Amino acid sequence: MQTAPKVESSTTDQFIGRGKPTRRAYGFDEIALVPGSLTLDYELCDVSVSIGGHKLALPLLASAMDGVVDVAVAGRLGKLGGLAVLNLQGVQTRYANPTEALAQIASCDKEQFVELMQKLYSEPVKDELIAKRVKEIKAQGVLAAASVTPNMARQYGKIAVAAGLDILVVQSTVTGIEHRTAAGNTQLDLKAFVAEIGVPVIVGNCVTYDAAYRLLETGVAGILVGVGPGAACTSRSVLGIGLPMATAIADCAAAKQAYEARTGRTVSIIADGGMAVGGDICKAIACGADAVMIGSPFARAKDAPGQGYHWGMATPSPVLPRGTRIKVGQSVTLEQVVMGPAQVDDGSQNLIGALKTSMSTLGAATIQEMQQVEVVIAPSILTEGKVFQHAQELGMGRR
Repeated sequence: MQTAPKVESSTTDQFIGRGKPTRRAYGFDEIALVPGSLTLDYELCDVSVSIGGHKLALPLLASAMDGVVDVAVAGRLGKLGGLAVLNLQGVQTRYANPTEALAQIASCDKEQFVELMQKLYSEPVKDELIAKRVKEIKAQGVLAAASVTPNMARQYGKIAVAAGLDILVVQSTVTGIEHRTAAGNTQLDLKAFVAEIGVPVIVGNCVTYDAAYRLLETGVAGILVGVGPGAACTSRSVLGIGLPMATAIADCAAAKQAYEARTGRTVSIIADGGMAVGGDICKAIACGADAVMIGSPFARAKDAPGQGYHWGMATPSPVLPRGTRIKVGQSVTLEQVVMGPAQVDDGSQNLIGALKTSMSTLGAATIQEMQQVEVVIAPSILTEGKVFQHAQELGMGRR
């Protein structure tokens, strides 16, 4: 496997303490995008993107979470131009009629929901439901994408592809090139799997330059970037791992640039998690993402399956839950979340309108041009001049 080309590192002579060097990393709330001398009409901004040879009109993916994506949501978002990813190990493939399970999760009190979820998710995944859900999505005339953990990728991925799946996402908290078991053998040969599965594979998650480059070397169509920033994820507190998203995206985007320059093969960087409003999406793309995968903004839609609740894929873990169930409420329809019109002023609705407006203001006509805009470190960007908004809990001061 090709060694990742060395690039100038942002590591400086900083230390946590003697003997432990470190570097500074940045999240979305600490950076800002700088307008230049060119602006554009909104209508001139093209936000389309290609992932695995499939062109999407919108650079939006819905997270493979049971409170976010079901067959109906996959159809609605697909027709709008985005891509919804179904969880092949969730309630949709464990229950022929998942409505009752979802209702139990939504109605359970916060002291008992982990135990309830562990019970509900102990129901086995059924092969026939995997095939059925994929066919139901395809029947709506949209792309079908689904997510599976590495240990079940071969078994469930093969069934889904046979049913017509277009894109397979192999996803875990952190995905490396290989996983070593206690017996000393590797669990999934990613390069061989990508070569034989028959559809484009997106893999994740990772946050570093070296890991991203090595994952791209396996032939994947794209990688998911982000560990722990999701609204319902608790990996950062349970495991202590993660990297702020602005830095993680920029590092992985650098790996993509180096890989594409060497091979000529086009791949995608997909920012996953930590984006709640339009400005976050704009910053993710400016840092180098080609598209974004989001959960909580979609979970708030009236037509989301979570009924106003949102939870992570690792929440039902029978051994060590690394996610929680949060109440996000129900606001507007999925279409309004994506395309507007917005009914609130906090940036959580009309996400594409926000992206296009930002691009037009920055003079970026395409996603590629948006990736080239100036980004500055600006810790005060969310508070400067916003005293009244914060005091009255309006706009940027909403809690």
